[in-house]
Amino acid sequence: MINRTQWYEFFAGGGMARMGLGPHWECVFANEWCEKKASTYVARFGVGVPKSCSELKICDVADVKLSDLPGQPALVWASFPCQDLSLAGMGAGLHGNRSGTFTPFWRLVEGLARESRSPKIVVLENVVGAITSHGGKDFEEILRRLGDTGYVFGPLVMDASHFVPQSRPRLFIIGVRHGFRPPTEITAPHPYDFCHSASLCQAFGRLPGLLRDSWIWWKTAVPPPREKVLADLIEDEPSGVSWHTKEQTERLLEMMSDVNRSKVQKARLFERRVVGTVYRRTRPTGGGEGVQRAEVRFDDVAGCLRTPVGGSSRQIILVVEGKRIRSRLLSPREAARLMGVPDDYPIPQNYNEAYHLFGDGLAVPVVRYLDECLLTPLASEGAASRAA
Repeated sequence: MINRTQWYEFFAGGGMARMGLGPHWECVFANEWCEKKASTYVARFGVGVPKSCSELKICDVADVKLSDLPGQPALVWASFPCQDLSLAGMGAGLHGNRSGTFTPFWRLVEGLARESRSPKIVVLENVVGAITSHGGKDFEEILRRLGDTGYVFGPLVMDASHFVPQSRPRLFIIGVRHGFRPPTEITAPHPYDFCHSASLCQAFGRLPGLLRDSWIWWKTAVPPPREKVLADLIEDEPSGVSWHTKEQTERLLEMMSDVNRSKVQKARLFERRVVGTVYRRTRPTGGGEGVQRAEVRFDDVAGCLRTPVGGSSRQIILVVEGKRIRSRLLSPREAARLMGVPDDYPIPQNYNEAYHLFGDGLAVPVVRYLDECLLTPLASEGAASRAA
């Protein structure tokens, strides 16, 4: 019988953190406000006919009460909304309408502390823009709240491209209760090149001394080289999308700059199928106005999946086979694969709902990696200490 470790999942989305952590963790509480995402969560993890998830509470996090939270979890995971902290967002920061939901979430963690039910481990996940948002003040505020609630912390940056062919760097702040001594094999006295970016090291240098004293440099093993490239994940006969007409593809090519057209011409010289991705972006012109450009990459890695707000955020597949060039939107199943989600995962029928689910989601192999390198060793160490 598996000895399972209990945890809570906030801002659960479609349950990708749960898939990454695996069956040795028991999710005893989950929260998601979006009913569409929650329906996918239930379809994946629910039991019975019709399926249901008694641990899932569908509501705004501000409406979750301490009495809704059972027991004392070993871990609380929160991938709180990134829109106000994103480099592509409007810059509202930690107090914006979306990312500001961190505050009611953290009040619950503070409440657990008052009731002597503090989780040993807290994981906060967000975009790397959170490190520099408002000149680093938002990042400092998050760390300060962790420290004030009795946690020491180790931020790190992980890019999903180490595991799946998608460029997706994300910030993970892993906090542990003050007084707990992590195993020496997972900490280092200095930054570790693989997971501590330059911006993260610079942020550390800007912090006041008390927060620097609470900082842990986590040490993680470098993963083996990624096995799959983008072309391995692309469907020949996609569902949920159609190939563009010849005229639509030609218009896409006409939107490219000379540099990007040159990339396509070079791809045509290969004696094999070459798969790239395209994003439409507005770029400034010499006159101070903006023009929409199609920008392509052929480095075997997709651009970062985003939520489908406007046509520019929808990633396009470009397939070059000699003189033949085809284009279409990335399919929902391909988006799922880029997040490391298995093919038996239930995908919403509506395209935008599916793309939103994955654009807001977690790369499953990254969660699995963090679990193996840090979370399970931390949880197991605590269990061993209590047993002793």
